[in-house]
Amino acid sequence: MLRTLERSNAKRRVKRQRPYHAGPRPDSSQPEHTDLLPQIEHIVVLMMENHSYDNYLGTLAGKGDGFPLDAQGNPIDPHGNRDASGALVPPHGLPRTQQSDDVPTQSWAASHIQFADGELNGFPYSIERTVPTHKQDAKVSMGYWEKDDLPFYHSLAATFPLATRWFSSCLGPTFPNRRFLISGTAHGLIDDVIASCYDWPPTGTIFDLLTAHGISWANYHNKPRWKVLLKAIFGRTGQRVGRRLLPYLAGIIPGIEHFVIGEFQFSADMYPRELLRTINHALPLEQFFAATADGSLPSFSLVDPDYGAFSEENPQDIQCGEGFAATVIDAVMRGPGWPKTLLIWLYDEHGGYYDHVVPDEAPAPDGVAGTSLAERFPLLRKLPFLKASLAKLDLADDGPRTYDRFGFRVPAVIVSPYARQKCEVSDPFDHTSILRLVEEKWNLPALTKRDAAATAPLSALDLKAPPAFLIPPVLADPAKPWTDTDE
Repeated sequence: MLRTLERSNAKRRVKRQRPYHAGPRPDSSQPEHTDLLPQIEHIVVLMMENHSYDNYLGTLAGKGDGFPLDAQGNPIDPHGNRDASGALVPPHGLPRTQQSDDVPTQSWAASHIQFADGELNGFPYSIERTVPTHKQDAKVSMGYWEKDDLPFYHSLAATFPLATRWFSSCLGPTFPNRRFLISGTAHGLIDDVIASCYDWPPTGTIFDLLTAHGISWANYHNKPRWKVLLKAIFGRTGQRVGRRLLPYLAGIIPGIEHFVIGEFQFSADMYPRELLRTINHALPLEQFFAATADGSLPSFSLVDPDYGAFSEENPQDIQCGEGFAATVIDAVMRGPGWPKTLLIWLYDEHGGYYDHVVPDEAPAPDGVAGTSLAERFPLLRKLPFLKASLAKLDLADDGPRTYDRFGFRVPAVIVSPYARQKCEVSDPFDHTSILRLVEEKWNLPALTKRDAAATAPLSALDLKAPPAFLIPPVLADPAKPWTDTDE
């Protein structure tokens, strides 16, 4: 009953959104919801947090496009990154897997400083400029980890197709990039401020299309069920009003600043959620593992880590996240649904860590310019108790207001029984390539100009030959096993 009601609501919503869609369905001779890729029944997306390609896979042996090497085989930086004193800061192996607190940084301003108009020489300086309290840690931005630190990830990338040009969707932090993943646009968001996430794009999200067509999906997470439902009880309108009020309450209610700046529960939280959508689709991680075990995964699954414990964002130990990812991927490969599954392991953005490849230009998704919290709510400038917080946010949000360039490369591997052996794919992808994959699978229209122009990562598969990995390969164990009690 609840799913029928939700689908009816979604159909009405998609009907209103349809005039704004940026592209036709992939096969105009077939109706929407036609299955164009019957070999794949389950798409699983495992998006972790905050690492660049070179930071994790720059030293991958015999495969990929990692660090350039000197005559002795040591990684080098062709862009000449220097600190504020002018001293060169070369790439270097990091001595431990526990990350530094608050650095490096991938804020909007820091990412554009790092990009440096294509020179890619602003990584250490971005810390000194935007996080001056941590300028002594500026060198960490040029650090990397190796196979001994991340044995499972190196084994995964060595075995399955590796995307060597998977870019994050914009030069910015988590929230805008995860918005691109689900809606093909950041819709003006440039920072990780949940109080700015009250809007809704005119083309909606991929979840709208899936629900309207009765295509099963879930966003699995590690948050307590009661907390997730409590936020959704107020509905989309209530959440929009609440998020608009958050900044004004910051000077009245102690501790609320944490919620203003960056408290979200899972990827679908990037826009206000409805109660029915939350009940039906925002599911705990234990249900994901149960579904992999009995072969009942939905058609589309988005798996989120615990952002405070094992997402790999600083200051976490990256090996905790590797253990979680290994558990998820192993569960998919060992489950009865594996023969018809496609899993993509990747990262939302680079976390401020160096990568040597210049991000490509990208189609602007729409005509919506980036705006900061204070630009959205000018009245906040008149509130004295927000002066310090807004000054800090201004520093993080400085820079251009366009979305016409990809962000830095992130690790990405395509895992499937149909995966090509010994394969690396150099096609340019970004997170809207996942939207394009979903659209090409179920013959759905493009949401924005970005996903209309995107390429689905199907070149990593051979769907006409017998699956090469029908029997799952043996991968290296993670350095640190994960349990659901990790905190």
